[in-house]
Amino acid sequence: MAVSLKLLFMKRSILTLVFIGAAMGACLTVQSHDIITTAITWDREISRIVYERCASCHHEDGDSFPLMTYALARPWAVAIKEEVLSRRMPPWGAVKGFGDFRNDQALTQEQLEIITSWVEGGVPEGDPKDLPPAPVFSAAPPNEQTDGGIVVSGELKLDQAFKLDGLIPQRAPESESLQITASFPDGSTEPLLWLYEYKPAHRHSFLFRTPIDLPPGTVIRGVPTGSSVVLLPVPPPPPSPLESR
Repeated sequence: MAVSLKLLFMKRSILTLVFIGAAMGACLTVQSHDIITTAITWDREISRIVYERCASCHHEDGDSFPLMTYALARPWAVAIKEEVLSRRMPPWGAVKGFGDFRNDQALTQEQLEIITSWVEGGVPEGDPKDLPPAPVFSAAPPNEQTDGGIVVSGELKLDQAFKLDGLIPQRAPESESLQITASFPDGSTEPLLWLYEYKPAHRHSFLFRTPIDLPPGTVIRGVPTGSSVVLLPVPPPPPSPLESR
């Protein structure tokens, strides 16, 4: 009888351990899947932000790892949120508020909130029918026009009027910071561009929302000797249909 009771106890103990193990396994299985708490999806909202603001670098054969599909972007979701919230991505490269630029690629506050909600809400994929067409990329980088521009290296005083459309870094060391201003003859100062921890690999133009009139005698400051930027003129208007005939 004692042996039978002992065997019964052992069987119950084994069954209990098996039950506990199965329950823990079930819990782990549930925890391995994200709990979805947001209506924002990759296919509807996030892909459009990525295609518009990130894909120029983050595509196959691009300058950085690809993020063109949900499967590629999903492992990077938390890192994406951290990078965009810190304003390290997209790599605009200039301090916001120092100059007003029409080609600013930085994400809007609304876009930052959408990405944050997506990541913290379980990174749902969504419905493939909501996906927008994927962008197409040229093998050649866009040609930055500098015709008629003025190269600035060191302090430069303009001897004639110049209508400034923007600036483009021509030469600057890695991680260089340049605070470029225009000092007018009347004593006022216009902030032009504040490059911060500049990355030559991300070189691009900075185009003002409204062109700036620089009168004769304007002094451009903030570009150290050894570095250089190009002052870009306002491009001429396209020819009218009558002129092109």
